[in-house]
Amino acid sequence: MKVLMSPQQIVLVRSTWQQVLPIKAAAADLFYGRLFELAPDTRPLFKRDIHAQGAMLMATLDAVVRSLHDLGAVLPTAQQLARRHVGYGVQPQHYDSVGTALIWTLEQGLGAAMTPAAREAWLLAYETLAGAMKAAAYPAEAADMQEAA
Repeated sequence: MKVLMSPQQIVLVRSTWQQVLPIKAAAADLFYGRLFELAPDTRPLFKRDIHAQGAMLMATLDAVVRSLHDLGAVLPTAQQLARRHVGYGVQPQHYDSVGTALIWTLEQGLGAAMTPAAREAWLLAYETLAGAMKAAAYPAEAADMQEAA
């Protein structure tokens, strides 16, 4: 799958991500704090230590950011992860909360570096990945949405 991002958008995501990496533990803590504020029903879905979960999240984001030029390299893994998440109780609407928490976290961590163009690039990257994950995890809903479009 190709991301419908321009080369400039990919560069923006990658360069801002490089600024997040040195603060990734703090960013993960911010992310989960915000996610649990936005969607308190997600808190019970996390059984393991939240710091270990945050490290996994940051590693996953790093892999995705490095593969933006060719999402096909990480998409099968992301789709498997999405299907497993269904078994943990993840609902389609949780993807919206995760996206909101991610963008908020980036805004907090990056400050002025999270320009409108960078925000748009991150949103596009997240929406592309989340869309593919939701389609894999909830194929009947994805088919319904395709028919409605």
